[in-house]
Amino acid sequence: MKSTILDGKITSGKIKSEIQVSIQKRVQEGYLAPCLATILVGDDPASHTYVNMKIKACESTGMKSKKISLPADTTTSQLLETIEKLNHDNTVQGILLQHPSPPQIDERLAFDTILPSKDVDGVTTFNFGRLAMNSDTFFPCTPYGIVLLLQEYGIDLTGKDVVVVGRSPILGKPMASMLTNLDATVTLCHSRTKNLPDIIKRGDIVIGAVGKPEFIKGDWIKEGAIVVDAGYNPGNVGDIELGVAGPKSSFYTPVPGGVGPMTIAVLLLQTLYSWEGRFSPPLKAEK
Repeated sequence: MKSTILDGKITSGKIKSEIQVSIQKRVQEGYLAPCLATILVGDDPASHTYVNMKIKACESTGMKSKKISLPADTTTSQLLETIEKLNHDNTVQGILLQHPSPPQIDERLAFDTILPSKDVDGVTTFNFGRLAMNSDTFFPCTPYGIVLLLQEYGIDLTGKDVVVVGRSPILGKPMASMLTNLDATVTLCHSRTKNLPDIIKRGDIVIGAVGKPEFIKGDWIKEGAIVVDAGYNPGNVGDIELGVAGPKSSFYTPVPGGVGPMTIAVLLLQTLYSWEGRFSPPLKAEK
């Protein structure tokens, strides 16, 4: 079987080009360019890298960025004060708190302090609730990026048996809700699921989002399945054993170059929407 790569680099490039055109048009009409504010607490090297990648992506589309770095010993109240200032800053359309925060931070409280209208990373409880109800909202970026990537390649999710492995509040859980809204039949699994290989073997689409290198073995995946690896671990290794799973799939995302670029593109897309005074539209299944 010939496998097709779900190329996140190419697809994200298209999205960013469209964002750039939209920004240029409105700036020429006299509007100030949109601005994404990033908050980084502590000095985790990987987090620094991710934030810098997002800032570069902003620059490539004509979007402005505001980088706020806070010391590792920042308290929750200090972080909340920073977020509130950004909530009231009319020059900022999007706010991103880089995950993970140091252990003393109440990260859920911090996320939920972000104004829903500026929650372009889709991390607030409010926006998650609207996602579950399939209302207009801002989606968590990685799940939304996966949906847009599948749609770019003409993959109809209606009636598909989809297995999502991982239940994090910013990836696995919202991914399951989004797929359900698109008329897929979803099984949400995790590291403690019994008979996990048997469940995965029946999946038309398998999404790895468990955060463990090659946790999902290639021989668990049936011939012709669509394989989406949302994991990224040291050594450019995902959550799925792609060396085995990729060749026998119909479509698969590489690591890197698959889901990662889509996550950043969606972050910018939702910042653009915020700038335009709207949310991302509800998901619609194919007719």
